[in-house]
Amino acid sequence: MLRHGIEPRRSLGQHFLLDPGLCARIAALAGEMAGRQVLEVGPGPGGLTRALLATPAAHVLAVELDRRAVAALAELEAAHPGRLRVLEADALTVDAAALLPAPRRIVANLPYNVGTPLLVGWLRRAADFESMTLMFQQEVAERIVAPPDSEAYGRLGVLAQWRCEATMLLRLPPGAFTPPPKVWSAVVGLVPRPEAPSPALFRAMERLTAAAFGQRRKMLRSALKPLGEPQALLAAAGIAGERRAETLSVAEFDTLARALLARG
Repeated sequence: MLRHGIEPRRSLGQHFLLDPGLCARIAALAGEMAGRQVLEVGPGPGGLTRALLATPAAHVLAVELDRRAVAALAELEAAHPGRLRVLEADALTVDAAALLPAPRRIVANLPYNVGTPLLVGWLRRAADFESMTLMFQQEVAERIVAPPDSEAYGRLGVLAQWRCEATMLLRLPPGAFTPPPKVWSAVVGLVPRPEAPSPALFRAMERLTAAAFGQRRKMLRSALKPLGEPQALLAAAGIAGERRAETLSVAEFDTLARALLARG
């Protein structure tokens, strides 16, 4: 890192994972890699990148915004011609399906400051991927896998569990990273469900969950007012207006989202 002048930047949410053993463990958690096209976001100095290249993956596309890291990864790219491509870009704007043929997997230690928007974007197109193995701050990871009626259950968990089977795979202490963050981190495994909603239904679910969890303490008949005629919407879904968002199952949110879409 020092040879290439790569000091982690807080503005980029950078906390580098360099331990080869931990990187290899995360790559293994991603499952069968033979013949797979892998998207990695935020490779930094390339600890996880090296672990992914040690698997039988056909190709790794490493998307990095930090120009310093791109330069450092050039040597690794040259050492693995045809198997590694380093792309200097903002991952929020990258269309992985257009750049990688199927079958695709995502494996990434995500920058803390963009982990959630990246995940939501990938959930919109979850059918493009076989799986996603992603590291977040532990608090975010717990929200992704949280069950109904728990403190961490909210919009992110509903969206993630609606589109994927979500599993907590690994927790890592601050000391595993350079520099150590103030919080623990965790790896979540996401396997897309076979039935993909239409883009219109996904947008309806986003609107619904934003309203429902916007004011958690409110009953749904009040929380859903921004959507218009909440009582009629709830009646169409067979859900009592006195309930609160955190008590609804993902299946009940699906019913509500379909009712919202049908209403137009």
